[in-house]
Amino acid sequence: MGPDPADPSQAEATMEQCACVERELDKVLQKFLTYGQHCEQSLEELLHYVGQLRAELASAALQGTPLSATLSLVMSQCCRKIKDTVQKLASDHKDIHSSVSRVGKAIDRNFDSEICGVVSDAVWDAREQQQQILQMAIVEHLYQQGMLSVAEELCQESTLNVDLDFKQPFLELNRILEALHEQDLGPALEWAVSHRQRLLELNSSLEFKLHRLHFIRLLAGGPEKQLEALSYARHFQPFAQLHQREIQVMMGSLVYLRLGLEKSPYCHLLDNSHWAEICETFTRDACSLLGLSVESPLSVSFASGCVALPVLMNIKAVIEQRQCTGVWSHKDELPIEIELGMKCWYHSVFACPILRQQTSDSNPPIKLICGHVISRDALNKLINGGKLKCPYCPMEQNPADGKRIIF
Repeated sequence: MGPDPADPSQAEATMEQCACVERELDKVLQKFLTYGQHCEQSLEELLHYVGQLRAELASAALQGTPLSATLSLVMSQCCRKIKDTVQKLASDHKDIHSSVSRVGKAIDRNFDSEICGVVSDAVWDAREQQQQILQMAIVEHLYQQGMLSVAEELCQESTLNVDLDFKQPFLELNRILEALHEQDLGPALEWAVSHRQRLLELNSSLEFKLHRLHFIRLLAGGPEKQLEALSYARHFQPFAQLHQREIQVMMGSLVYLRLGLEKSPYCHLLDNSHWAEICETFTRDACSLLGLSVESPLSVSFASGCVALPVLMNIKAVIEQRQCTGVWSHKDELPIEIELGMKCWYHSVFACPILRQQTSDSNPPIKLICGHVISRDALNKLINGGKLKCPYCPMEQNPADGKRIIF
């Protein structure tokens, strides 16, 4: 139901990264081909030139004549030509090394390098428990995406026991979504009517939008469906106060029904985008009603990791460069804060004003009797002689009177 992490935009970005590396690789291959042809031609010309000179020297030796000044000059020129050719080939070969290096840089620039180092080995201490959590997250994602058979297969292979009560909401929502994708409004309308009161408490307009879409389908049927559309309009009565303007627009479109709605000022009512909108509205409101997230925990974690990973890799490189590995020692706390955006804010966080550290399960926030809140570690450090003096007001109190609070 939620967006797949492998969405089209992500796939397009990945393809562009591959294309960038491929372009650099093509340049190298072209240079190799050109260099090979040039090298072969240069060596053949040089061998032919040296062969001619050798024949002349052999002829002079057979005749027993001394080496002439001209032949001596030709030999000097031959040596110089051999040296120049070798230097030129070496220079071209060096240029190829530079091109090969650019391919490596393109790979580093477009793809992540080794990422295992940003995760502490201690995270996987409870390996069996961690694997079970990961498998459950994958199964939930598969159910949420409607891949029911794949989820069942994974449960069997991993011996993961998933309760039927956990599956049921996903089975029902996917059944309704499949019907909506086939432009069948029946199951969705039935579900919305049966949950009408709870949807109203959420200020949801799902039921009205479903009725509106059914009315529009009747309008698309032309004049033959006019009486049926007028009869169906009675379903709008409970929504007249909240959606008066939209109902007026739909009623006004009836005037153009005989002339053709697609050529009227109301042609926007026939836009297919209404079907995509109703799927999104149903997913959002149904998940909210059933206490489910629109996006699966796995897809949220994956998207968050894509944002956080580059930052973590940079921080790890800096820590290693400055040889201060002790800075990043807590497996449940990062050395810096990473902004993931408002959509990833699921609960409040509290940072101790004394120690400047974010509280955790092992170091929870404690409310003092004076009303000020500090972390448990800070409280323990402030105890003096069995008494605690609040760091923000002069009130002296018993440390045992502090109460743990949950945000």
